[in-house]
Amino acid sequence: MRCRRKKGQTDIDISPLIDMVFILLIFFMVSTTFVKDMKLDINRPNASSSSSASTKSARVYIDKSGEVYFQNQLVKIWVLQGRVRDFLKSTGQGSVLIITDSGVRADRLVEVVDQCKLAGAKDVGVSTEKE
Repeated sequence: MRCRRKKGQTDIDISPLIDMVFILLIFFMVSTTFVKDMKLDINRPNASSSSSASTKSARVYIDKSGEVYFQNQLVKIWVLQGRVRDFLKSTGQGSVLIITDSGVRADRLVEVVDQCKLAGAKDVGVSTEKE
């Protein structure tokens, strides 16, 4: 027993619709950025003799609890030297900017500056707010 179609009946081909849905899905997946911004609450120290830093310098953040961030990732102090060295070699830059909270202990700041210098940074600066 065979099923016969009536003369006026047509099939609807949905494969182009499925193709378009997949193309749109891929487009939105590729065009969406998943980069998270650094959302640290940092109160920078004040200085009257501050100057602007290079925008191409590597940035190291120290929050008020003393945690260290490099390239938007939390890093331990003993890992910082290797990460900074790799970054400086890959970009060809030689400067590091440390953005720190005004409540960070001086020994923590000196420790971070020391790791950056040992990594090969020629210039290490501390970010401040101009008074």
